[in-house]
Amino acid sequence: MFSVRCLVCGSISQMQIESMRCTLCGGSVECVIDVEGLRSSRFTGPFSFWRYKTMLPKVKNTLSLGEGGTPLHKARRLAKQLGISNLYLKDETRNPTNSFRDRCAALMVSHALDLGAKAIVCATNGNLGASLAAYSAKFGIPCHILVPKNVDLGKLAQMIIYDATIEEYGEIVDDSLAKAEEIAKETGWYQGSAELNPLAIEALKTIAYEVYEQFGVPDWFIIPMGSGGTLYAIWKGFKELQAAGMVKETPRMVGVQAEGCSPIVNAYIQNTADPFLKAKPFTHALAILVRNPSHGRAALKAIKESGGLATSVSDEEIIQAEQEIARFEGLFSEPASAATIAALNKLIKQSIVDSHSSVVCLITGSGLKATDILQALTKKRKATLIGLEFSTKEKILRILSEGDTYGYDLWKKLGRTMTRGAIYQHLNELSNKGLISSYEVKGKKFFKITSRGRRVLAAIDELKILI
Repeated sequence: MFSVRCLVCGSISQMQIESMRCTLCGGSVECVIDVEGLRSSRFTGPFSFWRYKTMLPKVKNTLSLGEGGTPLHKARRLAKQLGISNLYLKDETRNPTNSFRDRCAALMVSHALDLGAKAIVCATNGNLGASLAAYSAKFGIPCHILVPKNVDLGKLAQMIIYDATIEEYGEIVDDSLAKAEEIAKETGWYQGSAELNPLAIEALKTIAYEVYEQFGVPDWFIIPMGSGGTLYAIWKGFKELQAAGMVKETPRMVGVQAEGCSPIVNAYIQNTADPFLKAKPFTHALAILVRNPSHGRAALKAIKESGGLATSVSDEEIIQAEQEIARFEGLFSEPASAATIAALNKLIKQSIVDSHSSVVCLITGSGLKATDILQALTKKRKATLIGLEFSTKEKILRILSEGDTYGYDLWKKLGRTMTRGAIYQHLNELSNKGLISSYEVKGKKFFKITSRGRRVLAAIDELKILI
């Protein structure tokens, strides 16, 4: 049993963690940590998640797969590209299942074992399901996971290999959450959904503790938002460090959402307390596709208290940022994480973040889990290869439009950048399409462009005008 505070009405009560809701208003709750206890707390042990045990709700079990203690990379090349001096990436891809949710799984599965839970149930967009499935498998607890229709296949593959029971329910995770809440009440199973279990917030606040130990307090901390819980958790971590007398200042918090699903950003812009959507939610960054953010109010409060802001970015900006993180820093992030860099780029251009500010961007999970970006990159690669092939054929036609010639001469005029065998393959394909023809002179095979080939060149020229 823990002391909990309602994030909506503010009431404090003692309740069993399984109920997960405020008994007065039905709002989401958070654990209450005694301030005096914080002042006497000390970080002890290796640089890992359980180093902060004294600042977490008490659990008897301390299960671990090696979570926490993740790197804080100084992103020098990416910073130079963006025009900023001090950029750091908190790399949560280095956790056991490659996401920040392993912190949540370590604490919640530990607590579930304390309670003698028969099973764990959770609703998830992907990362939490993979984490809980892994930790449940390791420590012998059945895990029942509800996922929406659209979920990254890489994350689903992890749930399957860890032998979780998986049920598809609803279009987006909001639908799955309602079902998970219903199942927990009916069965008495442990509620592992991050939006419903306050221990998720407690687990994620350790990210703030680690950044403090690795760097100190940055000027800005940029975080992707779905439910808003991660931003609130990190803010809570810094506020607890302040209450414990470890830090004097706190960072300005920036919450980022995709333009196609930005209820918290909408509330920030309109200066309202409740997040809202203007249209049907959609984004390829599935990890932050949440229609009704359970911690939206708390996130907005944290943003305002910290002097921060909320902003949205397009899916195109997210994909571009994901490629830049990989190209300049060798880190493959999931789309939701890349949204932080896309937002930083926007804030720098708007002169909100100056070039001398220190900035930490949270990289929540690995891009290897996100199939949408892999498919997009594969399509781009195929298009590039097709473009190269088309470009070679166009060059051959243009050379022949200036006069007949033979294979070896074509190879030289093309710059000798491919084998002669490849040249003849292109010539055969062009001949089969009726774009060129051939004839022999003294045993040497010459090629000439046909009238159809000239029409194709003319069509290409017309297309280039449109482009």
